[in-house]
Amino acid sequence: MALSYKARRRWAMVILLVGLPLYIVLAVTVLSLFERPSILIELLVYIVLGVLCAVPFRAVITGVGKEDPEE
Repeated sequence: MALSYKARRRWAMVILLVGLPLYIVLAVTVLSLFERPSILIELLVYIVLGVLCAVPFRAVITGVGKEDPEE
């Protein structure tokens, strides 16, 4: 079942308001478990975790900033 445009917009807002802060806390917590690595390794870890976090929600967020196609 495909989500309507309004439902995708609502879910995108929930993902950004709830999911993004959770991702930030999770990423900082994971890196704090280890001794601080070099800045390049730390940057690489943040990039990988960011991509892994964004990939599942791509279908929800795609096209949300555009006008409603049904109007």
